[in-house]
Amino acid sequence: MSQAQSQFVFRAMTPTGGKTFGLRPAANEGALAEALRRDQLLLLGAWKLPFKAGPASAMKLKDEAAFNDQLGLMLERGVPLTEALEVAMTVVTEDTRPRVEQIRELVSSGDAFSQAASKTGGFDQVTVAVYAAAERTGDLAGAAKRLALAARRRMQVRGKAITVTIYPSVVFSIAILIFFGVLTFLVPMVADQMAQMGVELNPFSDAVFSLGLWMRDNLPRVLIFFAGLAFAAYFGRSVMIGVVTSLLRRVGAIDRMMLTVELARFFSVMAAMVRSGVPLADALSTATLVISNPGLRAQFESLQKGLVEGGVWRSLVEKVDMLPLATRKLLIAAERSGDLDSAFDSLSTDLAEEVDTRSARLLALLEPAAILLMFAVVGPLVLAIAIPLLTFKTSAG
Repeated sequence: MSQAQSQFVFRAMTPTGGKTFGLRPAANEGALAEALRRDQLLLLGAWKLPFKAGPASAMKLKDEAAFNDQLGLMLERGVPLTEALEVAMTVVTEDTRPRVEQIRELVSSGDAFSQAASKTGGFDQVTVAVYAAAERTGDLAGAAKRLALAARRRMQVRGKAITVTIYPSVVFSIAILIFFGVLTFLVPMVADQMAQMGVELNPFSDAVFSLGLWMRDNLPRVLIFFAGLAFAAYFGRSVMIGVVTSLLRRVGAIDRMMLTVELARFFSVMAAMVRSGVPLADALSTATLVISNPGLRAQFESLQKGLVEGGVWRSLVEKVDMLPLATRKLLIAAERSGDLDSAFDSLSTDLAEEVDTRSARLLALLEPAAILLMFAVVGPLVLAIAIPLLTFKTSAG
C-alpha cells in the first residue's frame, strides 16, 4: 500500500552553493531528501504543509512518450525494472520525476508495475490496462515501446486539433480587445469632437457614443467586470469546453475532424492492447473510453457486448455504420487472417495523416471566416463613427 503524499515546502543547497526554495509532494521527509539528491540538491530544511497533495494530474504526453521509450529500451536490453525506472527519471521533466520515483519505490517494495502506476496516478485506464496485460505476457518492454509510439502519434494529432480550435479563439479574442479599446478610448474622443462641432447624430451612432463615454467614465468598473468574466471562464473552463465541443459537433467539417482525431487514438490504443495479449473484447471495453462521440461510442459498446455474448466479429463490425465501409471491410479481412493488430496500427497511421489533411483544409476555411468575424465585431464601431462624419460633410458642402 502506497503512502499518502504530503506537500512539503523545502530549502535546499544547489551544486554551486546557492540556496533555493520550492514546493514538492513526498511520502515523508526522507523521500523528499532522496528525490532532491537525485536533482543534485541538498535538503537543508523541510516544512510539512497541513494538507495532502491533490489528486495527480495526467502525465504530459511528452513525458509519457519519453518515459515509455526509455523504459522499453532499458528492459529490452535486460536491465532490471527498478534500475530501468531510475534511468527513466532522467528523461522526464522535473514535475514528473517524483511520480516516477514513487513508482520505483512501490515496485521495489513488491508491487506489480501496473499496480504501482495505478496507485501513483497520472496514467489513464488505457495505459494501466496495457501495462497489466504486458506483465501477464512478459512483454513489458514491447508494450512500453508501443505506448511511446502511441503517445507520439497523439501528440501529433492533438497538435493539429489544438491549432484548428485555437486559431478562431485567438482571432475572436483579438477582435474583442480591439472592440474594447476603440469603444473605450477612440469613440469618446470622436464623440467629444462631434459634440463641439454640433454634429447631429443618428440613433445608432448616438447609442454607440453614449456607451463609449460611459465606459470611459467607469473604466475601473468595466475592468473589474472583465476580470470577473476571465476568472469565471478559468474556473468554469471544463463546462465551457463541453459546451463549445457540443456546438462544434454541429458543424459538419469540424465534427468529422474531431471524429477522425478520436478514431486515430482509438485504433492506436487497440493496436497496443491487442499486441500486448489483451483479449479483443477487453481491449474494446478499455479503448472505447477515448471516444466522446455519443453515437460512435454506443456502437463500439454494442460491438464489445456482442463479442462477450459470443457474437461473430464480421456481423458485429458491419453494424458499426459510423465507420467508413472500407474500414469495416479491412477489419473483417484482418480478423480472418489473424492480423488485427497490424490492421489497427495501419488504420491509426492512416487516420493521423487524414487529420493533417483535414486540419489544413479547415485552416484554409477559417482564415476568411476569421476576417469576417473581425469585421463583424469592429465594423459596427467604424460605421457608427463614419456615418455622422459623412453626413456632416455632406450638409456642410
